[in-house]
Amino acid sequence: MFTGLVTDIGTVQRLESGAVTDVWIDSHYPSDFTHGESIACDGVCLTVVEARGPTFRVQAAPETLRRSTLGRWAAGTHVNLERALKLGDRLGGHWVQGHVDGVAQVQGVHDEGGSRVLRVSLPDALAPFFVEKGSVCIDGVSLTLTRVEAKSFSVMLIPETQTATTLGSKHAGDEVNLEADVIGKYVARMMGPRGGLTEEQLRAAGFTP
Repeated sequence: MFTGLVTDIGTVQRLESGAVTDVWIDSHYPSDFTHGESIACDGVCLTVVEARGPTFRVQAAPETLRRSTLGRWAAGTHVNLERALKLGDRLGGHWVQGHVDGVAQVQGVHDEGGSRVLRVSLPDALAPFFVEKGSVCIDGVSLTLTRVEAKSFSVMLIPETQTATTLGSKHAGDEVNLEADVIGKYVARMMGPRGGLTEEQLRAAGFTP
């Protein structure tokens, strides 16, 4: 479990394709990785299978490559990192599972005061789980939805978020990982088809109608 508060920006060192894809990532973390621990990489929950100092190796299954931007990573790609919560840690963002619901595209970027506004496409299947002032996880970053429209939503990045994560360098056309608020998904499950959700929307929330 994570909170969407990024604690480091890592750099992909290399990828090795096979039955699973091995990804080596350089970080600035202390050399205290535990074999089998979870780490969120651009919002994708992955397992540390090997570590050499602050550099660690994770593995991605074919489903992960299909459902996230990981399949487009290359050596030199910068990724947001967050290690899993410990019991007693502060919950500063929102409950994030690291289970990416889909990939969306940045449609526009503009500055407003000292903040930067990202407008991102909203897949139809995920639309029921997005509400204004609700939470969303974009590339592993917990953010508040400032506006929700039929086909897009907007978030606002304060200066700290712009510098502490990779989102400050996003431009129109870039792809990002989305994870809808898990509480909203469970509410949708309880509502079921009677709540007006389609089978596709329920599946997007991780449930079988």
